[in-house]
Amino acid sequence: MIDVEIKAKCENHDFIRSTLQDKGAYYKGIDHQTDVYFKVQNGRLKLRKGNIEGALVYYERENIKGIKTSSYSLYESKEPEILETILKSSLGVLVEVVKRREMYYIDNIKFNIDIVQGLGNFIEIEAITENSDDIEDLTKLVENYLLEFKIREEDIQSLSYSDLLLNKKNR
Repeated sequence: MIDVEIKAKCENHDFIRSTLQDKGAYYKGIDHQTDVYFKVQNGRLKLRKGNIEGALVYYERENIKGIKTSSYSLYESKEPEILETILKSSLGVLVEVVKRREMYYIDNIKFNIDIVQGLGNFIEIEAITENSDDIEDLTKLVENYLLEFKIREEDIQSLSYSDLLLNKKNR
């Protein structure tokens, strides 16, 4: 799978929510998630534990400001605790990200309104495809949503939540 995404600080969740509702977005619900990142040599490996979403995810993505493209593999698990025990023992934990996530969808675009413990409020826009030929069009769609949501350039993040937390911890 291929993901075209952007993450930005966002203090106006009500405006985002209202805009999504006006566009007829499908509301999936609120998920209380813990993402456990493991120490790996290449890419990123995380176990997402939530009441709506739960999966082991391996992905590769550059830390660049703006819209990023990543490729990922996903394994959904009905027993994430067993996976967590095995992976913690064998790889060790890099960092844990705890968040409250509101999820909305318009077609193949997912909008996450996040409150991240220790970091604050964010909006994340993810356009998902299996076809690399779609990347350019999806990038334009994500750019349009940034404008529509009135996201300021200085609020756009280059790092993942895990990296932001690690940087904060290492200060």
